[in-house]
Amino acid sequence: MREIIFTVKNNEQLAQNIFQITLEGDTSEIATPGQFVNIKLPDKYLRRPFSVCDWSENELTIIYKVVGSGTETMREFRGGEKISALTGLGNGYDLSATSQNPVLVGGGVGVPPLYGLAKKLLAKNITSSVILGFNRSEECFYVNEFQKLGLNVKITTLDGSAGIKGFVTDALTGDEYVYACGPLPMLKAVHEKVLDGQFSFESRMGCGFGACMGCSIRTKDGFKRICKDGPILKHSEILWSVE
Repeated sequence: MREIIFTVKNNEQLAQNIFQITLEGDTSEIATPGQFVNIKLPDKYLRRPFSVCDWSENELTIIYKVVGSGTETMREFRGGEKISALTGLGNGYDLSATSQNPVLVGGGVGVPPLYGLAKKLLAKNITSSVILGFNRSEECFYVNEFQKLGLNVKITTLDGSAGIKGFVTDALTGDEYVYACGPLPMLKAVHEKVLDGQFSFESRMGCGFGACMGCSIRTKDGFKRICKDGPILKHSEILWSVE
C-alpha cells in the first residue's frame, strides 16, 4: 500500500449516473485485478474505496456511480486536478484457480474490475465469457469494451430493455466457474446457483487497510476483513447466515 498523487486525465460519463475517470501516476502497487484504491475527496473525512477497472504502468481507470455527495464531488473533477489515493489495497482474484472457460459475472458498478480481469486471463490464454446485469438499458456500460476483447457477452436487465429480461442468474446454467462482483443480493444468488468461484464483496470502510476492523464479516474460516483479507472470497468460505 502506498499513497500516490494522481493527475486527472479525463472524467467522462458512460451511462446514466455512471462515470469513468482516468488518472495518471504511479500504479506499481497494483498487482492483481480485483484490488481497489481509496481516494481522498474534498471536505470528506473518510476516503472512498473504488475498484480498479484497468491499469497500465502510468495510468489508472476507475468507473463510479454517482449515488451521494462524495461521488457527486468526484464527478466535478477536471483534467489536470490532483487526487490523493491509497493504492494496491486488498487481495485480488486468483487467476491460477480458474477453469479453462470461466464466466465473469458483474452487476452494475460490479462490472469494472471484471474488465481488467478479462484482460489478464486473456494474457494467460484463458478465454472467458461475460454476463453483465443492469436495471435498464440506460445503465448499460462497457459492453462494447468486453466485445472488443473478443469475448462472448450476455446482458440481462430487470425491465427487459436490453438483452435477457431478468437477473444474471437467468443466464447461468450452474455448472460454471465464476468470477463475480456486484451487490450482495446478486452475489448471494450466484453463490447459491454455482458450485465454485470467487466473489468480490463491497463494504463500508473506515481505513481501507485492515487497521480499524470496521468491515469484518464472519466466514466459515472465522472473521475476515473485506479490505485486507478480501475483497475477494472463495465460494467455499462464504457464509451468508449465522446459525
